[in-house]
Amino acid sequence: MALTSWKTFNFFDVTQVKPQDDDGGASIFESTDISCVCSGSDNVFIASFDGSVRILSQAFKVVRSFKAYESGSITHIKQVEGTALLVTIAEDVSNEPILKVWALDKTEKKTGSPRCQSTLSIQNGRKPFPISAFSALEDLSQLAVGFANGSVTMIRGDLINDRGARQRTVFESEEPITGVCFREDSVTTLYVSTTARILALVISGRGQGQPARTLEDSGCGVGCMTSDKNHQGIVVARDDAIYFYGPQGRGPCSAYDGPKQLVNVYKDYVAIVAPPQADPTLRSGALRRFGGSQTDDFFNTSRFTLLDPDNNLKYIAHTESLISQVKALFTEWGDLFLLTVDGKLYRYHEKSLQQKLETLYQRNLYGLAINLAQKAGVDSAQLNTIFRRYGDFLYQKGDYDTAMQQYLRAIENTEPSQVIRKYLDTQRMHNLIEYLEELHEHHRATADHTTLLLNCYAKLKDLDKLEKFIKSPGDLKFDLDTAITMCRQGGYFEQAAYLATKHGEHELAVDILIEDSKNYAEALAYIWRLEPHDAYLNLMKYARVLIGHCPEDTTQLFIDYYTGQYQPKKDTVVSAAPISQGGASSAVQNLAALLPIPYRNTSSIPTPPSSGPQKPSNAQESHMHHDTPNGAVDYSIPKPRTAFSSFVDHPDEFVVFLEACLKDEDIKEEDKVDLYTTLFEMYLHAANSSKAEEREGWETKAKSLIERKQVPIDTSNVLLLSHLSNFRDGTILVREQQGLLFDIFRSYTSAQDTAGAIRALRKYGPEEPLLYPAALAYFTSSPRVLEEAGDELNAVLKKIEQDGLMAPLQVIQTLSSNAVATMGMIKKYLSDTIERERKEITTNRRLIESYREETEAKRKEIDELGSKPTDFASSRCSACGGILDLPKVHFMCKHSFHQRCLNQVGDDAECPMCSTQNATIRAIRKAQEESADRHDMFQDALQRSRDRFSTVSEFFGRGVMSIPTLE
Repeated sequence: MALTSWKTFNFFDVTQVKPQDDDGGASIFESTDISCVCSGSDNVFIASFDGSVRILSQAFKVVRSFKAYESGSITHIKQVEGTALLVTIAEDVSNEPILKVWALDKTEKKTGSPRCQSTLSIQNGRKPFPISAFSALEDLSQLAVGFANGSVTMIRGDLINDRGARQRTVFESEEPITGVCFREDSVTTLYVSTTARILALVISGRGQGQPARTLEDSGCGVGCMTSDKNHQGIVVARDDAIYFYGPQGRGPCSAYDGPKQLVNVYKDYVAIVAPPQADPTLRSGALRRFGGSQTDDFFNTSRFTLLDPDNNLKYIAHTESLISQVKALFTEWGDLFLLTVDGKLYRYHEKSLQQKLETLYQRNLYGLAINLAQKAGVDSAQLNTIFRRYGDFLYQKGDYDTAMQQYLRAIENTEPSQVIRKYLDTQRMHNLIEYLEELHEHHRATADHTTLLLNCYAKLKDLDKLEKFIKSPGDLKFDLDTAITMCRQGGYFEQAAYLATKHGEHELAVDILIEDSKNYAEALAYIWRLEPHDAYLNLMKYARVLIGHCPEDTTQLFIDYYTGQYQPKKDTVVSAAPISQGGASSAVQNLAALLPIPYRNTSSIPTPPSSGPQKPSNAQESHMHHDTPNGAVDYSIPKPRTAFSSFVDHPDEFVVFLEACLKDEDIKEEDKVDLYTTLFEMYLHAANSSKAEEREGWETKAKSLIERKQVPIDTSNVLLLSHLSNFRDGTILVREQQGLLFDIFRSYTSAQDTAGAIRALRKYGPEEPLLYPAALAYFTSSPRVLEEAGDELNAVLKKIEQDGLMAPLQVIQTLSSNAVATMGMIKKYLSDTIERERKEITTNRRLIESYREETEAKRKEIDELGSKPTDFASSRCSACGGILDLPKVHFMCKHSFHQRCLNQVGDDAECPMCSTQNATIRAIRKAQEESADRHDMFQDALQRSRDRFSTVSEFFGRGVMSIPTLE
């Protein structure tokens, strides 16, 4: 028997069953009249050569016996599982075999035996050949009986209810039949074995009536074919191997050399009984001479074997030698029973899975243990325990690679630290990387595991694996923050930026590009691709750095965002920034030193020195300017004030930003104040920081800004900023707008700027006459100022004289306050003044005389009207021009009218010709009387008058100063 490919174990507990009769005699199994045995429905059925049947309980006590046949011996017996039906076949040399179906749950009243449901003589063409094989379906609708002459008889019918049955020979051959087995599926197939062939015959369903199909041209012995319900086929035992057959033919086989006498299937095992076989070497040895003739029986032992033919297992679960030959095998109560010819009954109880595994562990057969556990369908936790023990065994042997494969299989239920500690040696780092990668694949990795894995990549300088790890598809399998931190510390900035970008960590991505890669242009382009909210946050955080390195593009981004024109740009070509080899190399050295400490805090890892700023490549620059917009987006535009601090130390870009914001038509009024004020301040700052030739241009811009109408700049801010920047034009302009002309002139005089004072006097003198007296005082304040003023002093004196701004005495008092002016300077002024006053006096006297004469004439006329008669000599009507006739009216003004031409006649009648003039005089008089009490009007006119004495005289004449009369 060749067993080189089979491992032998003892997976069964064997005990001998020793039942006794009730009277204490020998066991029933020791009887020599047992012809056949079967089991089912928690009972064992024993048939005898005398035709009787005994039923045994689980305690192997006879619970019932009855006489099944009066003559003949029972050669075949079958109990239908799950029912109370029993089938028996008895053979007699002189008669045909008799088949009976018994109902064990029904009793004959006369005999007390079970009721026989049906009796049938099995036909074989009246050929006296013994039955060599028997099989039946579970419902007993079809039975097959094989004979030694090579014929098979099929019995169909209702044997249970004795409604008749039909018999037909379905197969005939020259070889004797050694076995028949049914297989039920969509069609019912009968397997037939002879000593030379294995055949399949369809007895019902599609293909019925066709001849038997030969599956193989090799047969088997009697008892060497049995049905295999687990695989829906049959098992055939030959001397060279164990074969499995199905409807399509032979399936897998398991080589097991040696003669076979009996085969049976128990669970997943195949039970093999080998017939006695003597060993010639032993039979001729000294032992034979010592034992005499009894040694023949000793060496002619049978061998009983239980084996698992599964190709993944292929082991012998139990084997033993039996002194006596085997009479029967049957299965009941979950165990396998073996009955020998000498009446001994053995129970074979399968050990538990854990006991089997412990046996395999002791022999270090972990591969077989794994296959056995998988076949048993254990849970993953128990299976992983086997993997882990297998890995430990291989690790102790020094097979680290294979051990790691087992640890990987047990990764779900293994504490990672137990494995990691074993592979911290540098020579086993590739195994450690493999394990850590698998941890991440199973989402069982912690931040420390990610740190250790990245350290290993750095130690081995394996950039390809690092790239594959961080760019693995699917869900995130590691701690993102840890991976980014380690990549940054290791100098793998591109990988860190990729992780941050892929997982939406925009702030981290921008920080890596700026702080680590120094790739400012790409950082700005990245921000420009973000949604408005994210773009704003990152832009404000890194604004100063970006303006410092990419001033134009950053300023344009600010302009777009703060004017509502921001649109996320769409990538067309992304050019990755090159990784500095120096940085990565130094990072490898730094991280390699940390590798033996697998769980060290990442914050303690030193950061390698930066490789310096990287200038943006041409590809990056073009990338920034040629991206295409996705379309307008809506977002909340922040106040421009929030961007002011970003432009510190960048005044030129700040000015561009402010000017662009002011061009926006949708800018809010409340923001214009900040923008205009700040822009004015930046103009002044630029002017003070520029050279002389550029200063004027900036000041011109500042001046034109505040000169515009509707520019919401607070005056106090303009004054303050102009003062701090020494921008006099701004101060002057504000004072002009506020009407503070005297303050403008005073600012020049306080600064001893004579030229400026003269310009201010010429510009503002016509609007503010009081500037001339002030200019007179300033021009004569010092010899230097007087010299700088030149002929302007005479112009001032002339203006004062022409407009009467000062009395001559006041002029003299002003000039006499110091010894700067001389009489020669004012000689002409004095002479002109005296001449003018003389002429005025003469004119006034002439007017007084004329007024006096006119008054005297009026008075005389009034007196004559009151005391002398009046002569009316007019002959025509003053209204119509017609000749006067009665009635007519004469007025004291010498005008005469027809009474009919007058609108009004009576004491109140008034001359139509003089009524208008009279009404004017009365209105003037009335106005004088009303204004006599309006002292505020008098004071206002006095303040505005250049000749106040004339004003006083005028109001005196109106009666302002008269004493009111009592009525």
